[in-house]
Amino acid sequence: MSNVVVLDNGGGLIKAGHGGDRDPEVTIPNCLYRPLSSKKFLHPSPSNSEDLTSAALRRPIDRGYLINTDLQRDIWAHLFSSLLHVAPSSSSLLLTEPLFTLPSIQRATDELVFEDFNFKSLFVADSPSLVHLYEASRRPDGLVSKAQCSLVVDCGFSFTHAAPVFQNFTVNYAVKRIDLGGKALTNYLKELVSYRAINVMDETFIIDDVKEKLCFVSLDVSRDLQIARKRGKDNQLRCTYVLPDGVTYTKGFVKDPDAAQRYLTLDDGSLPQPSETEKDMVQIDDTEERKDRKRIDLTKNEFDLTNERFLVPEMIFQPADLGMNEAGLAEGIVRAVNSCHPYLHSVLYESIILTGGSTLFPRFAERLQMELRPLVPDDYQVKITTQEDPILGVWRGGSLLASSPDFEAMCVTKAEYEELGSARCRRRFFH
Repeated sequence: MSNVVVLDNGGGLIKAGHGGDRDPEVTIPNCLYRPLSSKKFLHPSPSNSEDLTSAALRRPIDRGYLINTDLQRDIWAHLFSSLLHVAPSSSSLLLTEPLFTLPSIQRATDELVFEDFNFKSLFVADSPSLVHLYEASRRPDGLVSKAQCSLVVDCGFSFTHAAPVFQNFTVNYAVKRIDLGGKALTNYLKELVSYRAINVMDETFIIDDVKEKLCFVSLDVSRDLQIARKRGKDNQLRCTYVLPDGVTYTKGFVKDPDAAQRYLTLDDGSLPQPSETEKDMVQIDDTEERKDRKRIDLTKNEFDLTNERFLVPEMIFQPADLGMNEAGLAEGIVRAVNSCHPYLHSVLYESIILTGGSTLFPRFAERLQMELRPLVPDDYQVKITTQEDPILGVWRGGSLLASSPDFEAMCVTKAEYEELGSARCRRRFFH
């Protein structure tokens, strides 16, 4: 077993394991939780078997950056001793860190690694370079490997980055960020459901589950909005999510999984126009629906979703709809490419790699292709690849790097850290 611990310390999930392995040994939420039945904050288990209904959460990472080192120390101590069973003093650590981390946070991280846990040596990497490394090694004959150049789109928990990578180094001056990630989407879905159906503002884990199981990216928003207004069986988008009741079942679930997949049968054609009689019927239905809305049955432990299913992921492509003064993902990619040398443009557009949990929405890649094509010059091809597992892609790149023969030479040792300090040691990772 390798004595290099690979730690992808995400805002949502921690992925941890040993260098050289294909998959991480442990994947757990990067938080402590306190269920209603407890007075203490507890560590989530890898099996994800606990009842997390209305649990209070404490996260060490906020908006992508480490803000609570004491809490992170507590989580890592549990991870290294109880889950990974490693001795830090005889191990090296490969740690991922978000782009543009402030020097004060870098210093705090180094203190945590060397002074609190006494790791033998440390290497800090950013996500895009590890994703590029993994994809280049998977396809040695592919364009990413031959050109040593790719554009990594990382839609994570805290934010979304479009990052050009050249010869295994992220081109920092060309990286573009959108301050929207999985957490913001979950919060938006919470607000929509709470306003329209039932108060779920405290149910982070449940709404995360709703988002992962039921949300999808729309290829034609105006058409889907029209369908979402229909009643009965004509509305292929309506589906019901059943909340846990704490007695019969402790996990929420989709009431009719087949109904949740009906949107896939919608073709890309325009909607048939209703006749005059149908219009009259719709007006009658609308008045009935207004009456129904006033008498929502609060004893039912379930709620319906219609247009929320595609309006939530829509935010990544249209942040302005949330009132954010930011460009959408397609425009962010174009700006990132235009910040690089013109010789790289055609290669970057042809080697776009999607990673991060928020790219798992169905039809994400097709929608991005549709949005990008009009913005990209005609003589460039646009080719988008989604990683086989976008959540574990960064960790697998780290595992590959940790198993390379010259990894130890790239690390900063504890002795060097004690002699030179954090700032001097950090320079090594960017040369």
